[in-house]
Amino acid sequence: MKLRIPNTFVLLFLILAMIAVATWLVPGGQYGTVLVDGKPRIDPASFHYVQSNPQGFVALMMAPIKGFKEAAQIIGFVLIVGGAFAVLQKTEALDAMIRSVARAHTHSAFVRAMLIPVFVTIFSLGGATFGMSEESIPFVLIFVPLALALGYDSVIGVSIPFLSAQVGFAAAFLNPFNVGVAQNIAGIEMFSGVGYRLIVWFVATALTIGFLMWYAARIKQDPTRSPTYALDIDKRKESSAGLDDLTGMTLTHATVLLLFVGFMAAMVVGVIKYGWYINEIAALFLVMAIVVGVIGRLDSDAFVGAFLHGARDLVGTALVIALARGTMILAQDAKIIDTMLHSLVPLVQSANPVFAAQKMFVIQTVINFFLHSGTGQAALTMPVMAPLADLVGITRQTAVLAFQLGELTLPMIPTSGVTVGVLALARIPWLTWAKWMVPLQLAYFVMALLLLIPPCLMNWS
Repeated sequence: MKLRIPNTFVLLFLILAMIAVATWLVPGGQYGTVLVDGKPRIDPASFHYVQSNPQGFVALMMAPIKGFKEAAQIIGFVLIVGGAFAVLQKTEALDAMIRSVARAHTHSAFVRAMLIPVFVTIFSLGGATFGMSEESIPFVLIFVPLALALGYDSVIGVSIPFLSAQVGFAAAFLNPFNVGVAQNIAGIEMFSGVGYRLIVWFVATALTIGFLMWYAARIKQDPTRSPTYALDIDKRKESSAGLDDLTGMTLTHATVLLLFVGFMAAMVVGVIKYGWYINEIAALFLVMAIVVGVIGRLDSDAFVGAFLHGARDLVGTALVIALARGTMILAQDAKIIDTMLHSLVPLVQSANPVFAAQKMFVIQTVINFFLHSGTGQAALTMPVMAPLADLVGITRQTAVLAFQLGELTLPMIPTSGVTVGVLALARIPWLTWAKWMVPLQLAYFVMALLLLIPPCLMNWS
């Protein structure tokens, strides 16, 4: 009998159920907090067991709606972005751009060679500098049809904006949401050690580019090797960006695209200079939709109809995000997250500092499955890992790097709202994506272990 792969909703609910069972087996625990510079910080010596709060059937059934509430910002963001991009698509400017790039890709060897390296580098820099993560979601709506038009597949379309940004985020050198917060908690100068982190970012980005180019060449040669081959057949039929229609770009199309680029640049400036986050970025996309609709000469009915259609298409994505967030709520309500962290800490200790750093990375990787917010994970783990680094003979700078590299698993973990949201947006089943990611994830794992050796040998601080 052929094994049937469950869809994302079933898979997430199974994970939800397993966590509910775990709440009956894992004892409750809690770290105390102390004020450091006016901010609450976890005291690594304060762990104590508390009465657990096992989550039963009723809590399991309530977890999705609680997840919907907790993830309201990201869900609202996804719906507004989906609506805004539907308006952009209604102007047919994206179709014109995709046709132009596809034509250049067909006739220019330079474009074919540089397309993936250039875009991967751009998105990786976004993750490495201003913490691009959720911001990569909208670009899936552009790069999936673009990849299909160029003869690649949906995996390439998702990987260019999403995977690249997440790799840049994990291997960041100026990201305030993981490097900045973790270094601040660890008591070291913010954004110090940037030289070696630049090397880490370069290696991680180069590995990603090399793997994607190798994979893209295989798919170009034999499309049936793609794990999304059957799914992409239907997507190509739905797309209006076929290579057979080579209508030129009009002035209106060019104006709309320039406006889009301008709004994306404004988003980058807003995030870096003014600390914008989901609310501000969602508002920016709403303004973009209105301006693009006016310039694209859409009447009110066409504008509203396109916006609602785009938002409606992402309702499934919103539900997936809610389920993913619900898994964390069950563990938090049961008070077992601190217990799991405490049980992992003794495993770091080692006679060799290199092994200690590598084991710290492995533990951070495990924790990342349950807590995949860069800032949240830093706040939870660094108060424990920083003093632990002193005890096991590695620098706190190395402990921060081990924490960062632990986030390399985020592109494939099913408890991440961003990951499952992106995959739902691209209509790629999570298991299909995860199977494709396995060899690359193993390469990232080995890369991280190797990159943690030099800091230990040179006592990096």
